[in-house]
Amino acid sequence: MDVNVDHYNVLGLPSGEEGAKLSEKEISKAYRLKALELHPDKRPDDPQAQSNFQNLKTSYEILKDEKARKLFDELLQVKHEQVHRKAQYDVKRRRMVSDLEEREWAANAPDPASKAREEEERIAKKLKEEIARIRAMFANKRASSSRKEATETRRESVANRGGGLNKEKVLKVSWEKSGEDYTAEKLREVFEKFGEVEDIVIKSSRKKGSALVVMASKEAVVTASGNVCGHISNPLLVLPLQSTVAMEFPPRSMEPEPSSNLVGAGYQSFEESILKKLQKCCRKAKVTCKTHSKEVK
Repeated sequence: MDVNVDHYNVLGLPSGEEGAKLSEKEISKAYRLKALELHPDKRPDDPQAQSNFQNLKTSYEILKDEKARKLFDELLQVKHEQVHRKAQYDVKRRRMVSDLEEREWAANAPDPASKAREEEERIAKKLKEEIARIRAMFANKRASSSRKEATETRRESVANRGGGLNKEKVLKVSWEKSGEDYTAEKLREVFEKFGEVEDIVIKSSRKKGSALVVMASKEAVVTASGNVCGHISNPLLVLPLQSTVAMEFPPRSMEPEPSSNLVGAGYQSFEESILKKLQKCCRKAKVTCKTHSKEVK
């Protein structure tokens, strides 16, 4: 018979310490009741009836024998202790695994203090960047304001110099805001080809730009007046603030020409008509260039 069979359970009795305390009468009584239940005559349709009844008799014989029962009780005690030890081992093992997992998690988990420091450093860095941006914005505003003030001061200086400023050395320059715009630096590059430029004061609106260019000599004014045209996409209208041509080349008649002293609205209409003519010439030049390029292809 298998050594793993619990003979007390076969007879329907409690096992372990309670089974070891049972008397022979209690064991015999349990056997008789179980024999009536498992007898093959009462189980004609059960193919295992004979085998089960034989096992019942074997278990009863072992428990009825004092020596065999004692050995069997010791075997049950050993098995019980093994199960108990295994259960304790499993509990300890689970506890050790749990502790190990907790330590690993704690080792890999972010330190709250370190996390707080990192967050503080991140916020501080962002704050510094924001302060730098605000300072740069105000610095740009101050620089822009300073440039505007300097331009206004120079403009007022040119306008208020009166007798100290030789108007024959001043050119009045104007252009439309339809093409490339002009700055003081660009105008200086254009006019320095014809002589030294002492000062440039720009006054612009949304649709039209204008400037006063102070040259170092009258000759530079005369040369620039006849040669400066600016960028082809946005030509410049260049006129002397006070004409010197009349003094260098006396007219045939002593009467002044109608267009030599244009002022106010007349000067403005004259200026606009010349600008329109220059723009028309530029458009014709562009069309001619495109036609020529197509013919070459």
